[in-house]
Amino acid sequence: MSSNDLSSARIADKGKGFRVKHTFTGADGGLPTAVLIQDSAGNLYGTTSSGGDYGLGVVFKLDTGNTETVLHSFSGSDGAAPHGGLVRDSTGNLYGTTSSGGAYGLGTVFKIDTGGTETVLHSFAGSPDGAQPYAGLVMDGAGNFYGTTENGGASGFGTVFKVDNTDTETVLHSFAGGSSDGADPTARVILDLTGNLYGTTFAGGSSGKGTVFKLDTTNTETVLYDFTGGADGGNPFGGLTLAPDGTLYGTAESGGRNAPSQYGCCKGVLFGLSAAFNSSGEKVLYTFTGGKDGGTPAADLVLYNGALYGTTLSGGPGHRGTAFSVTIASGQEELLHGFTGKIDGATPQAGLLINARGVIYGTAEKGGRFKQGTVFQYKK
Repeated sequence: MSSNDLSSARIADKGKGFRVKHTFTGADGGLPTAVLIQDSAGNLYGTTSSGGDYGLGVVFKLDTGNTETVLHSFSGSDGAAPHGGLVRDSTGNLYGTTSSGGAYGLGTVFKIDTGGTETVLHSFAGSPDGAQPYAGLVMDGAGNFYGTTENGGASGFGTVFKVDNTDTETVLHSFAGGSSDGADPTARVILDLTGNLYGTTFAGGSSGKGTVFKLDTTNTETVLYDFTGGADGGNPFGGLTLAPDGTLYGTAESGGRNAPSQYGCCKGVLFGLSAAFNSSGEKVLYTFTGGKDGGTPAADLVLYNGALYGTTLSGGPGHRGTAFSVTIASGQEELLHGFTGKIDGATPQAGLLINARGVIYGTAEKGGRFKQGTVFQYKK
């Protein structure tokens, strides 16, 4: 490894700054697109969308000594191509989705127990139950799981579904598309304290540029916001973050205000949604230029100490994406790392994990020594 590689990866001394914790080889997984989770001992868990024994993706564990263990390699009938993150229950079982594979080739909901045995809890059939879940799950206090499928359902535009603690799947909402409803949800849903679900759709809505929606406890859907693709942004690929005051925060991949830039404009926005903002409810906190600040944000955000943390797929000093934070009060962006596509990784699609000590963990889908992606850490 040359000194230039070390410099471009910005690996800092004394444990601070950016460093690579694991580089995927393909055999142990490849092309991670999902956020990581961490247990109380500090071990990290995640998925990769390819690689493993059959090339169809894996579930992995990365321990505190940075030793990676493949917990499960998908073979097709048990699922394939997991893009979403994992949920871990109180006894250590892991749950997630695959975007394809299963009994009908249209994706699964799966469980991996503490002994490493995988069980398919549900195989999607397309209609009416949904097809191709891209995002991970959220679990309520009773052990029920909620998620989205990008396609399928009654109208073919995707669903919000529930898998209860008896492994029975129920469609809570089928998206209708068109001007009155969203279409193609690619992100996870989130739960509030009273059981309402919130999420985004990549397309559909009054301008065809996606929506923010709410699904209440009676499964009645309300479109909270329709993106226009202009200054307000368009095509939200990532999901939402709910602040204690009830404000929803998220990102949209495209759009943004027409601010002249040498890089062209614009490459997505970071937004907040609250009735306290204005008549529309939406407020753009930051517009990405696609230059050194990053562009094309596709991940969920993390709220930590008054700032929102996330990643962009493009832009940055190395032109291969960024990890960033935006302070809510000021709208000021801070660049945490600009990916180069070398040993540090490239095009981070997943959101970030911030633990109680403020250490940030994430994955880059591509780059690394074997071009199969990386797991990284950042300490301020």
